[in-house]
Amino acid sequence: MPFRARFPTRPPRWADSCRPVSAEKPGSPEGLLASARSNPSGNRSYGRWPVKLVERAEQEKELERILTECCAGKGAVVLLDGPGGSGKTELLHRAAETAERRGALVLRASCSRAERALPFGVLGQLLNTVPTTREPGARLHALHRRLTETAPGTTPSPSQSPSPSPSPAGIGPELALLLNEVAAAILELAEPAELAEPAETQPADGSHRAAAGAATKPTADASQNAVASPTADASQNTDPASAPAPEHAPHPPTPHLLLAIDNLRHADPASLDCLLYLARRTAAARIVLLLADDATDDAVAQAGRSQFRTELLDQPHTRRIPLAPLTEEQVAALLGIHLDDPAAAERLAPEFHACSGGNLLLLRALLDDHDLSGGVRKEGYGRAVLRQLGRLDAPVVAVARALTVLGGASHPERLARLAGVDTGTAETALGILESVGLMDGPVLRHDLTRQAVLDDLAPEERDRLRRTAASLMYEQGCPAPEIALQLTELERPDGDWSVDVLLEAAEQELFAGRTHRAVAALEAALRARGEGEPGRPAIEARLVQVRRLFDPAAAEHHLAALTAAAHAGDLDPAHTIDLVRQLLWQGRPVEAAPLLERLREARPEPHSEVAAQLEDTERWLAWTHPTLARRTHRPAPGDGQRQRPGTPPRPTASWSRPTALLADALVGGRAHEVVGQAHQVLKDRGPSYDLTWPEEPALLALGVLLCTDSPDTPAWCDRLLREGHTPYSPTWMGLLSATRAEAALRLGDLTGAVEHAHQALNHISPNAWGVAVGAPLGSLVLATTRMGHYDEAGAYLTRTVPKPVFDTRYGLHYLHARGQYHLATGHHHAALADFLACGDRMRAWGIDVPGVVPWRTSAAEAWLELGNREQAARLAYDQLGRPGSNGARARAAALRVLAVGGPATRRPQMLAEALDLYERCGDRYEQIRVLADLGAAYHELGDNRRARTHVRRARHLVALCGAAPLSDGLLSFPDDAEEPVPMPGAPGGDNGLLTDSERRVAALAVGGYTNREIAAKLFITPSTVEQHLTRVYRKLGVRCRKDLPVELATSGSEAVLAQEA
Repeated sequence: MPFRARFPTRPPRWADSCRPVSAEKPGSPEGLLASARSNPSGNRSYGRWPVKLVERAEQEKELERILTECCAGKGAVVLLDGPGGSGKTELLHRAAETAERRGALVLRASCSRAERALPFGVLGQLLNTVPTTREPGARLHALHRRLTETAPGTTPSPSQSPSPSPSPAGIGPELALLLNEVAAAILELAEPAELAEPAETQPADGSHRAAAGAATKPTADASQNAVASPTADASQNTDPASAPAPEHAPHPPTPHLLLAIDNLRHADPASLDCLLYLARRTAAARIVLLLADDATDDAVAQAGRSQFRTELLDQPHTRRIPLAPLTEEQVAALLGIHLDDPAAAERLAPEFHACSGGNLLLLRALLDDHDLSGGVRKEGYGRAVLRQLGRLDAPVVAVARALTVLGGASHPERLARLAGVDTGTAETALGILESVGLMDGPVLRHDLTRQAVLDDLAPEERDRLRRTAASLMYEQGCPAPEIALQLTELERPDGDWSVDVLLEAAEQELFAGRTHRAVAALEAALRARGEGEPGRPAIEARLVQVRRLFDPAAAEHHLAALTAAAHAGDLDPAHTIDLVRQLLWQGRPVEAAPLLERLREARPEPHSEVAAQLEDTERWLAWTHPTLARRTHRPAPGDGQRQRPGTPPRPTASWSRPTALLADALVGGRAHEVVGQAHQVLKDRGPSYDLTWPEEPALLALGVLLCTDSPDTPAWCDRLLREGHTPYSPTWMGLLSATRAEAALRLGDLTGAVEHAHQALNHISPNAWGVAVGAPLGSLVLATTRMGHYDEAGAYLTRTVPKPVFDTRYGLHYLHARGQYHLATGHHHAALADFLACGDRMRAWGIDVPGVVPWRTSAAEAWLELGNREQAARLAYDQLGRPGSNGARARAAALRVLAVGGPATRRPQMLAEALDLYERCGDRYEQIRVLADLGAAYHELGDNRRARTHVRRARHLVALCGAAPLSDGLLSFPDDAEEPVPMPGAPGGDNGLLTDSERRVAALAVGGYTNREIAAKLFITPSTVEQHLTRVYRKLGVRCRKDLPVELATSGSEAVLAQEA
C-alpha cells in the first residue's frame, strides 16, 4: 500500500476556521489580495482573518525556506517565539497545512496547563496521530505505554513549575533508554525507504481512506488537543489554492515528517526531555520540529523550562523566528482590508492599536465589537481580555488582579505584596502584561480591561484584595484619597483607622471639587459605623451637608435619623443648627421647631461659637423663615458640648456673620446701608468647601443689591455663574440662576428672566428645590404673564409646591406673581386676594419693606381695575409713607398709581417723576407703562405732539422688552394727523445741528439708558453725558429726555454701533 494512501486528506477540524492559503506566492501582495477576494464575506467573522496572516509574510517566507532545505535531508528545529496574541498558533497551523498538502506526515500536539502534570502527555498526543499499520507506528504506541508505566510516581502540580533535566543522566538509565528508542522510532518514520505519494495522486475512489481514518483516530485523552490528519477528499475542497493539481504538476520539496507542537510553555517535563532527545538527532534527517513558544513566562513560572530552551537554541540546526505584536501601521493595514475603507482604517488605527497593543486576539474582539456596536463591548473585548489572561501563568494573573485593584497606586513593592509574589516576579509580570497588550507602560490600556478582571473575581476574593490593598497603603503612608478608593468599594470597612482615613479623604476630595468622591467616602465611613455607635450621627450630618451641594433630595432620607439623634443628645449644637436649616429647606418646619426650642433652652455659653451661630441663625430665620424666628433671643450661660474624638470637624460659623448682618438689614428696610458690605462679601467669596451653607452670604448680598436696584447686580450674577463653584454645586448654580432671573425681571428683560428661571429649575429637580422653588417659579409666572403667554404661565401655576413655601419669603414671590397673572387675565378679585395675602404675611412677619414684593401698589392696581380709586390712593399714600419709600422703585410705583387714579391735569407731572425714577432703576417694562400713561394723559389734555412722542418711545422700548400686551395697547393708541416731528437733520429742525457725539448720547437716552450706562457704553464720563444732553435739549427745544423724539434712536443707532466697533 502506498505510504500516502494511509493518511486521509480532509483538512483537520481546526482548519475549518482558517482561510486556505492563497495559491499565489506566500507573503506577496498578490497573494494577500487574492486571498481577501476569495471570501469577501469571511472578513467579518469573529476569529477569522481576511488574509493569510497580517504582516507575517517574512516569517512565512522563512518557514518555506526551512521546509525546502529539509527535503535534502537537512533537518531543523523551528521555534516560533512571541508573546500571547502574536499569531504563533495560526502561523504554526498554516505551516502544517502547507506541509500536509505537499505529502508530508504531520504529527500535532497542543500543550495545556491542565495536562502539565501528566507525564508524556504531549508525546502521547504526537504518537496517537501515527497509524499502527506501519511498523514504527505500532512500536511507538508500545513505547508510549512503557514510558507511561515507567514515569515517576510524583509529578509537579499544574500550578508549579517543573524542572526538566536536560540530560539523560538526570532521569535514570531505564527511562533514558526508552526515550532513545522513541527518538529512533520517530526518526524511522522520516526514513526515505518508503516515499510518500502526494495527496493529489491518491486514488479517486478513496479506497484507503476508511482504514486510515480508523487507524488514526486519536485516543480519548488527546481528542481535545491533538488534531487528526486531513480526512476530506481533495475534490471536496472548493478553495482554488488547495485544489488537486494535475499529475504532471511539480510539487515543491517538502520534509518527510513535521512535528507541530503548540503552547510549548505548558508541556510536561517528561515530554520536553523526549523532545530534546529528538532535537539532537534531527540535524541529518528529513524532519522539522516546529514549536510555538512564549519565552516571556520563563522568569516567572518555569525556570526549568528556560534550561530546555537554552539547550534547544544551542543546537546548530535550531532556527528561532520571533513574532512581535502588530504595529500601528500593520493594524491600519488589517483595518483597511476588514472595513474596505482606507480612510476609516487610518482614522481608527490609533485607537485600535491603543486598545489592543497589537495583540491579535484583542484586535479580533475589537473588530467584532466594531461591527456589532461601533464601540468596545464587555461581551467582546472584555471576554478577550479574560481569555488572554487565562493563557498566562498563575503569578502573572495574580499580579494582573492586584494591578486592577490598586489602579494608579500600583507601586512595585506594594503590587508584589498584594499579589503574593516577590518584587522581581512582579516586575517581570508587568513586562509580560505589557508584551501581550494588556498594559501600556505602567497603566492598563483600557478601562474595560480593569472592569473585566474585577468582575471575573469572586466577591469574597475581590473584597479580600481591597482590604489588603487598603491596609498596605495605610501602612505605607499613602494619601487618604487613594486609600479611600479601596475602602469605598467595601460593604463595611474595618477598623477605626479606616473611618479616620475616609473622613480625611472626604474633606480633601471636597476641597478638590470631586464632590461625588467625597460623598462615597462619607457613605463608606457611615457604613463602618453601625447603628448606635459613637460618631455615626456626626458622620451622617456631614454627609447631608455635602449631599445638599449637588442633590438636596438625596439628603432628605437621612433627616429622620439625624432628628432622632439630635433629640437623643447625640448631635452637637453646630450640626443641630445645620439640621434645622435642612429641615426647613425640605419644608418640614414641624420637625425643625422642636429642635430650635431645644437649642434655645440649652443656654449655650455667652460669646461661644454656638451662641453666636444660634443668634445669627435667628436673624437669618427672620428674613427667610420668619414664622420660626425669635427676635428677643438672648444667649444665656450654659454648658457647651465638646467635640468627640474620631468625628468630622464641626461646621464653622464663618457663614453666619455676614449672613446675619445682611439679613438684619433687609428685615429692617436698611438695605441701602449695607451695599458696601454686600459688595465686599461678593468680592471676598472664595472656596467654601468647609462651610455648611456656602452660598447663603453671597445670595443675601445679591438680595441687598436687588433691593437697592444696583445696576451691577446682573453683572455680579453673570460673573458668579461663569466662575462656578468649588466644589461644583448644582444647588448653588440653581439659586444663583433664580437670582439672575429676578434681576432680569427688575430690568424688564422678560426673555432673559424666562431663560434664567428655566436654567435654575434644570440645575436641580423641582422636588429637590424644597420651599425655595417659589423663587424660580414666581419669576417664570411673572415673566410669561408680562410677555402675554398666559397659557404657559397658568401651566406653571398648576405645578405642585410644598405647602410650607407660603410661610417663607419664597412664597411671597410666588403669591405676588400669581396675583399679577390673575390681574392680567381679568380675575381682579383673585389678584387682590393674593396681593393682600402677601401684605398680611409681611406685616405679621415684620418684613413689610418695599424690597421684598410691592404688594401695596399691586393691590392698588387691582382696586383701580375694580373701580375703587379711594382704596387705591390710600394704599399708594401708605406706600409713600413707609420706611424706605424714598427708594426709586417704590416711589415710582406709588406715583404712577396716584397719577392714573387722579385728575388728568396732575398726571403728567407725577408720571414724569415716575419715569425719571424708573429710568434710574433701568426698568424698561415699567418705563413702557409710564410712557403709555403719559401719552394717554397728554392726549386727554390735547397735547397730541407730546402724546405721540411718548407713545413712540414706548413702542421702541416694547421691541426691546418683548411685552406683547403693552405692545397691543400702544398699537391701539390714537395717532392724530398732526404735523410730524422733524427727523434729525431734516429742514426746519434745529436737531439737524446735532453733532455725532450728541446724536449718539441722545439715541441711547431715548433707548432708556441711564447717564451712567451711556457713559459706560461710549467710554466717556457721566458729566460729559449731561453736557451733551443739555445741548441736545436746547437745540431740539425740549425740557427733558422724555420729550426727546423717538426717531433719534433710529438715526443715532449707526453712530452708536460705529462707536462700539
